[in-house]
Amino acid sequence: MREYDPDDHPDERTPAVWTGRATNRFQWVAALAGAACVGLGITLAVVSAWTSGIAPLLMAVVGCVAAGVLVLFGTLAFVHVAVRVDDRAMEVRCGHIGVPRRRILLSHVVGADFEPSVTPRHWGGWGYRWRPERGTAVVVRRGEGLILRLGDGRTFTVTVDDAESAVRVIRDHLRHPAPPGPPTPTGV
Repeated sequence: MREYDPDDHPDERTPAVWTGRATNRFQWVAALAGAACVGLGITLAVVSAWTSGIAPLLMAVVGCVAAGVLVLFGTLAFVHVAVRVDDRAMEVRCGHIGVPRRRILLSHVVGADFEPSVTPRHWGGWGYRWRPERGTAVVVRRGEGLILRLGDGRTFTVTVDDAESAVRVIRDHLRHPAPPGPPTPTGV
C-alpha cells in the first residue's frame, strides 16, 4: 500500500463529486458460456425425442437452464463497477443494474489508501468478496484500487480506475467534513 501525500499535487483542486469505474471484458466470455448453457437446455427441451423418459430429460433441461442463468447473471453483475464519492458518502454500484450496491458514509471512514495492485487471487476471485482477515471487497479486475479503513476496524476495497484521485478526494472530504444534513423523515 503506497501512502498518499496531498503535497504531491499542490495545484490540483479537489472536485466536489468524484466518479470512476472499472471494467472487466473477460466477464463477457463467462456470460456467453452461461447463455450457451441456457441455450443447450432449451434445445434439449425442444428437440429431444423424449425416449429415455421424462425425469432424466427434465433434470437435464432444468440443470442446464439453472446453471446457465446463475452463470449469466452472476457474471453480468460484475462486468463493471461504478464508484461515486461526494462530501457525505462513497457509493459502489456493480453491473448494469447497479446491484449489488454499497453506500459507506464518510462519517464512518477513518482513512483511505491507494493500492496499486489488487488481484482477484488475493480475494478468492472476482465479485463481491468477504474475508475475515482482510475485510470486504468488490473486485472486477486486477489493478489499482482504493481501500477505506472504517471506524469499526474493518476495511472495504474496490478496484477502480484512477483510484489515487479517489483517495485524494476522500481524504480531502475527511479533513473538511460536510455540515450535517436535514433530518430524515420518520414517516410518522
